[in-house]
Amino acid sequence: MLPIRDADAAHAVAQYGQPKYAPGFAHFAYVNPDAPKRGTLTLANPNRRTSFDKFNPFTLRGNEAPGIGLLFETLLTASADEVASAYGLLADEIQVAPDGKSVVFHIHPQARFSNGDPVTAHEVKYSYEMLVSQAAAPVYRVIYADIAGVTILDRLTLRFDFKRSAPELPLLAGGLPVFSPKWVERKDKNAVPSQALQSEGLLRKGAQQTMPFDQLTFEMPVSSGPYLIEHYDNGRSITYRRNPAYWGADLPVRRGMYNFERIVYKLYGDDTARLEAFKAGEFDALVEYRARHWVRSYVGKRFKRGELIKGEFKQHNGASMQGFFINTRRPFFADKRVREALGLAFDFEWANRQLFYQQYERINSYFANSELAAPKLPDDAELKLLNPLKAQLDASVWGPLPQPPVTTAPDSLRSNLRRARELLAQAGWIYRDGALRNAQGEPLRFEILDDSGGNIAQISSAYARNLEKLGIEVKFRTLDFALYQKRLENFDFDLTTLVLPAGQSPGVETLEHFGSQAAKTIGSSNVSGIQIAAVDSLLNALLAARTRDELKTATHALDRVLLHGYYVVPHWYTSKHRIAYRETLAHPAVLPLYYSAEDWIVSQWWEQNPAVWRVDQPRQTKSSKVAGQALPSFSSLAVEH
Repeated sequence: MLPIRDADAAHAVAQYGQPKYAPGFAHFAYVNPDAPKRGTLTLANPNRRTSFDKFNPFTLRGNEAPGIGLLFETLLTASADEVASAYGLLADEIQVAPDGKSVVFHIHPQARFSNGDPVTAHEVKYSYEMLVSQAAAPVYRVIYADIAGVTILDRLTLRFDFKRSAPELPLLAGGLPVFSPKWVERKDKNAVPSQALQSEGLLRKGAQQTMPFDQLTFEMPVSSGPYLIEHYDNGRSITYRRNPAYWGADLPVRRGMYNFERIVYKLYGDDTARLEAFKAGEFDALVEYRARHWVRSYVGKRFKRGELIKGEFKQHNGASMQGFFINTRRPFFADKRVREALGLAFDFEWANRQLFYQQYERINSYFANSELAAPKLPDDAELKLLNPLKAQLDASVWGPLPQPPVTTAPDSLRSNLRRARELLAQAGWIYRDGALRNAQGEPLRFEILDDSGGNIAQISSAYARNLEKLGIEVKFRTLDFALYQKRLENFDFDLTTLVLPAGQSPGVETLEHFGSQAAKTIGSSNVSGIQIAAVDSLLNALLAARTRDELKTATHALDRVLLHGYYVVPHWYTSKHRIAYRETLAHPAVLPLYYSAEDWIVSQWWEQNPAVWRVDQPRQTKSSKVAGQALPSFSSLAVEH
């Protein structure tokens, strides 16, 4: 039992205010609790990866299998109709200390791993220690940097101690993915015993040899999620089947969710192949991020007959920052006047008119389409954060907020390029001898790196033509995903197209996006290389916010400083998810507020009628790895191109 169990022990925790759902709630409001459990959902690769080489999503090297998150669970799970609340999943009770510097979790007594073993406090501590070790991706050491330690109180109870008090930290600890140490066990005489396993007494007799966590590839995870790996086909497809002994099926946070008997991911080489395969009936649903294709390519007899449906679904996620990210580690991008000039050469209105059928709005904030976006001028509360930083920031920060340039009257591309030339000249770049050159005579030339082609290639080419009018030499290069990812992780690029996720309640992930330490950490998402002491100060203020208003103020100030730094040439956004799907699929009548389209389909849709026309039934090939070899029956038992 929970050693400190009392009236303060809760079923949920909210960063600010109170959770929406009271103790004993039946299910989330946006699910169908009566959704039938049946059928197979077949999807395409949800990102640009065209292969996978591991089942371990927690390490830096390699590409994990699509959908692998279906195997793993966390202590808490967020609701999709609240800004920042989480409810017990692996943990059935949560108690936050009065000073906010620790949180105690009690593990659900029924929680089980896929091999039938109970989930205990020992496995939770092991998972934490493994994720903050050198064997895991560096991002986890950033995310969990404010956790001072984890103490086991009894078999099902443990405490996370924090280095500081912040409302976000209990939620952050609750987001810890949990897996069994038996995942790394092997009977290899050359393997060495794991100190982490030995210290926690988690080694089984006769199974004391382990393999390094960062060398796990296709070893079957021992985890607690609703699905198991049934088989995979040499990196080309993977099939998950619902665990018939899944421990959490009747929890309020799981009712009406994960309704498909099987979920299959097929990997296609490019967007064109993926779209044609969908229209041919090879898979069931496709999220479309390309406006031109949505308007022109989702047509044909199956759409006319109603066998395939086009749906647009409202979301309130706020707009992530998407754009051409500028690598300030490159000496020629160190001067922000050069970066501002690059933004003036981008003609969004042309792209929206010629390529996007006017379906987009321009991104004007790192937190666009939300209350977190900075207003035009700082208010008194924001000035209290900014004024102590005057010595570190340009005076322009206290002026009007930068707005993306437009090319509609009275403005024009010509006037924008004229202003860009002025900025470049101020930065020491003068046109002579057929190129834009600095005082040393070096030409300004760089490369736009991408891995997708499609509309991005068209847009980048048009953008490059405008930059060439300034005397800048620009090349556009498309790489396969694996090579692109490696160059990105090592910050080996000049400009690249990216999407930087923005949530409704920014927190520790902002250190990974904008913090100085992350700029020096291989594989971090601070791809622009932002190393500004004032930004670090504002990040600390954001993380220390005790109320929603304090968070908004700190985010406004952060957004303002970042926009004045011109680290990104912003792209565009839409407030709708575009999903094409087979008529046999159904979704809840009530939409979530904050959700990913792909996750929504997988977790909350269902099959309403048996499929009547499927061209390519899932089948096992000779090269498939069959689950029966590693997954016995357990009767004991997550860019517009």
